[in-house]
Amino acid sequence: MCSGALIYIAHYPWIDISVLSQLHQTPPSVVLDDEGNKLYIFQRDQREYISLSTIPQHVQNAFIATEDRQFYTHIGLSWVGIVRSLVYNVYYGRKAQGASTITQQLVRLLFFDQQKTFSRKIKEQFLAIIVEQQYSKEQILELYLNTLYFGAGIRGINAAAQNIFGKHVSELSVEEGATLAGIVRSPARYCPLLHAERARKRRNLVLSLLHTTGHISNEEMYSLQKTPLILAPSYHTNTSHLKELIRRTLEEQFGRTALYTQGLVIKTTINQAMQETAEQIFHKHVTELRKVFDVPLDGSLVCLEITTGSIKALVGGYDYRQSQFNRATQSYRQLGSTLKPLIYAAALENGMHIQDVIKDEPWSSMDHGTLWQPSNVNHQFAGPITRAQALITSNNIVAIKTLLELGISRCITYIQRCGIRTSINPYPSLALGCIDVTTIETAGMFNVFANQGVYVPPHYISWVKDAAGKTLWTYRPEYVSVFSWNTCSTIISVLRHVVERWQNFLNLEPLSCEGIGKTGTTNDARTCRIAGSTPSWTTVICLGADDNQPLAGMYSTRSALPLWHAFNNAIAQPKSRFSYAPTTQFSRIDPITGETVYFEGEQGILIRVPIA
Repeated sequence: MCSGALIYIAHYPWIDISVLSQLHQTPPSVVLDDEGNKLYIFQRDQREYISLSTIPQHVQNAFIATEDRQFYTHIGLSWVGIVRSLVYNVYYGRKAQGASTITQQLVRLLFFDQQKTFSRKIKEQFLAIIVEQQYSKEQILELYLNTLYFGAGIRGINAAAQNIFGKHVSELSVEEGATLAGIVRSPARYCPLLHAERARKRRNLVLSLLHTTGHISNEEMYSLQKTPLILAPSYHTNTSHLKELIRRTLEEQFGRTALYTQGLVIKTTINQAMQETAEQIFHKHVTELRKVFDVPLDGSLVCLEITTGSIKALVGGYDYRQSQFNRATQSYRQLGSTLKPLIYAAALENGMHIQDVIKDEPWSSMDHGTLWQPSNVNHQFAGPITRAQALITSNNIVAIKTLLELGISRCITYIQRCGIRTSINPYPSLALGCIDVTTIETAGMFNVFANQGVYVPPHYISWVKDAAGKTLWTYRPEYVSVFSWNTCSTIISVLRHVVERWQNFLNLEPLSCEGIGKTGTTNDARTCRIAGSTPSWTTVICLGADDNQPLAGMYSTRSALPLWHAFNNAIAQPKSRFSYAPTTQFSRIDPITGETVYFEGEQGILIRVPIA
């Protein structure tokens, strides 16, 4: 009866035993950068098939000691394991412990999904016995090690060795082999690229199992357990927030099966050199800031091409291994003073002038029964000043008065036309940037000024084709005219003074081209942001702790600004000067009175204004 059941299972149509003879390689989907160079690959089987003789014996021992100590003696099932599992399950009243041999795991990997059912378990056990009858132990172990999933999209032991340790599987040490063996139980939990400390502890457990099974001595075990877990240094640029963002987008639009098996070709807007530069500079600066302020600082960077909105570089966090949360697209933080240029631009569109004089003075308002008395960052009031000077010095009171004169609802309309999709409360505090947005949204909003008043949505995928070259999808932007070129010319000319003040204040090396920008620091420096443009690129950087703790003393000018400045000095700048509307001209005004002055010096602000 048993033999009849085995024959039935072997010939039942849901199984194809020949799959064990060769691992089916599906065509990979290739992600290209903006120049057509390979950026990433998405494929189901990210592995090179490796013969068992190439895999060191101590690596094999680690997997056998961890997953199936009776591998070389059982017939595909471990009766001891099954009995032990039954005892545990009865004792705990639930499925507390499994009893899968390496052969059963191989069968499950090749023929079944991860759904746990009684019928699947029975089929798995029968098939494991058949596989043991047709293949040698060495063949089974070889297939198993080449089929295993190690987390982070890595499949196959050689791919794991290369991605995790930066070496061929034949070069793995005892402790490195133990690390890989420890991943198998739960790749999402023990992959060292995602959870290094968990992986280290799991590795040490595997080393103790190797000692128990007699493969290493007691002294070797203790020595190896003290060895630090050293990963491939290039991993954080190989698997990043950007790669994960692209993967999620493609899976949502085309499906997981198409992405991993149908050989799609995806052209992105990412410039590989700019992306690498962004990651390196971001990591370096945040590391230094973490040392100075002793906080788990993190953040994001987005750089896009002005005229097209094409994202050239995107950094979603300090280290993808520590956190997969993408702060460029998923983290909503207050804009702060970064919003002020938009308020003044909206004011100019509605008949106000940048030379207008507004009094900076104590101001208060009742907000839902609470008295609100905002002040400036220096807790002083400048008296009468022009809107231009107020924007340069990031004055709060003048921004509030300008917003109220413009009308809050009207200002909200402009903000929304700049791509901001979050809800906006119609309160006077909006002038101080009390609105939560993502870094990618901020880049799209600020880019309007350098793009002659036109909003173009930030994007990172240009087109997608199938394996035969047929276009499946092409990006088609929807441009929105928000401000006139005249208005943007004026705002740009004022914001140039902001960058000059930064460079002088921090003694920074001047940029190789013109630059504009605006910082934004929220209450208690919980968020430090900078949005800025050169004639070619708009770059936004946002810094803060994930738990939103106060960062006392970490103002944007001393944290986000140097990072922005270093990045823009490190990348190519195709254009050196901004373009201004031909219907505007330069004029030098007094920052206090707004009157035209005819000399150069501290009392004159050179701005671009419409020709009278």
